[in-house]
Amino acid sequence: MRRTALTALALGCTAVLASAMPASADGASPTPAPASPTAVPTRAPAATASPVPSAEPTRPQVSVVPSGAPDTGVTPTASGSPGNGALIGSGAAAAVVLSGGTALLLRRRRATGA
Repeated sequence: MRRTALTALALGCTAVLASAMPASADGASPTPAPASPTAVPTRAPAATASPVPSAEPTRPQVSVVPSGAPDTGVTPTASGSPGNGALIGSGAAAAVVLSGGTALLLRRRRATGA
């Protein structure tokens, strides 16, 4: 009896872990903000901007660009992961079939007295 219950528990935990979805941080979750500002904003000092640009550097800033450098631009948005619904559905169906088979097996074992 104990071994059967532990086996069913282990199979159930495995099914839950196998069907777990990764966390998604793409959703827009609101962040709490204060209702009113607590500090009085101060004026920034007026900076005197020069309308004439400074002189160009005499040597380049990066002398050698490595081959295979990472692209640090904006990453394209993913269109979504295809097939997640089918994977979740088949996992749920497998869990239902497995639990039904386990219940049937336990019932037959108890009926025969094994």
